[in-house]
Amino acid sequence: MSDERRDRLTRWRLVLGEEAREPLGEGLEGGLPGLSEDDQRRDGALEALYGGERRGGLGGSAPKVSRWLGDIRGYFPTSVVQVMQADAMDRLGLRQLLLEPEMMESVTPDMNLVTTLVGLGRAIPERSRETARTVVRAVTDQLEERLRARTVQAVAGALDRSARTRRPKLRDVDWRRTIAANLKHYQPEHRTVVPDRLVGYARRTHQVERDIILCIDQSGSMAESVVYSSVFGAVLASVRSVRTKLVCFDTEIVDLTDEIDDPVDVLFGVQLGGGTDINRAMAYCESLVERPADTVMVLVSDLYEGGIAEEMLRRAQSLVDSGVTLVALLALSDSGRPSYDADHAAALAGIGVPAFACTPDLFPDLMAAAIERRDLTQWAASNDLVTTHEPG
Repeated sequence: MSDERRDRLTRWRLVLGEEAREPLGEGLEGGLPGLSEDDQRRDGALEALYGGERRGGLGGSAPKVSRWLGDIRGYFPTSVVQVMQADAMDRLGLRQLLLEPEMMESVTPDMNLVTTLVGLGRAIPERSRETARTVVRAVTDQLEERLRARTVQAVAGALDRSARTRRPKLRDVDWRRTIAANLKHYQPEHRTVVPDRLVGYARRTHQVERDIILCIDQSGSMAESVVYSSVFGAVLASVRSVRTKLVCFDTEIVDLTDEIDDPVDVLFGVQLGGGTDINRAMAYCESLVERPADTVMVLVSDLYEGGIAEEMLRRAQSLVDSGVTLVALLALSDSGRPSYDADHAAALAGIGVPAFACTPDLFPDLMAAAIERRDLTQWAASNDLVTTHEPG
């Protein structure tokens, strides 16, 4: 038997389990070859997780689970480890075992684990809390490193562009852009450009040029969006020209602006679960608006309203009419198409509040478009995001 065929049959054996040994070996002289020592360990790890009644073999023992976690990290690539960890949450009862710090120290940090820990929240005992924070910080630090530069660049660039004017005072002229815009008026005989229009900057009277309010639904279905929102909140808070506020809600409201610099503090300040009262949250956020024309409000919610929907829509209309740039993100995550209340999304679209899901990598560009007061529905369509159209 060729090495290539042996490898292929071994892989099928590992995927299908012990029961597939005889069928796979039919027609082979001597039957299917035995597994190597390493493959036996891989088989044992897979059997413990996916092997029917044998999945109870790990029982409730944290040491056994820790060894299992060590095995899968040693025998499978990171992408497979993350899938197996996610499956193990339910199949092996890891949600309960995550309460033990010794077990958490054995886990490869990823988004699934973070959302699980955030979901456990205050249920994590004191002895495990610091370990849980360490796990969460490992993931949020990675996300912040990935997203910070692009977010800061996009927001700063948008503020820069929005501050330009075509009638600047002499001291505020941007000569490089003015020359570039008037090259067609170059006078060869005078070896100079005679500008038809000036490009420059309006004199800035406020150090803070935009207010950004992140209003985040912390109901259980929004866990991944909460994680990303906390990271973006910290990044935006570092931009001096914007003032960022972070508000999380279910049926209650918690203003986490004071903790916005640290995503881990934010995540352990939320309590995922409960119902949803978007109207009440928007009422609170409306009270934070001081300069409507310079305010961007981002509502991150699946729009399953448990409060008074009609009042929520009236409040959204009032915010739009006052000059606030309001957008509803049905999800801020890398996951697939979200579940959301299509009727409420369509109703918001009907009053000028675009509603669509957004990936984290596109969020910086979204904020830039909002700061520049571009048409956000058109922006979403140009980025192939599924937008909700107004009813009718």
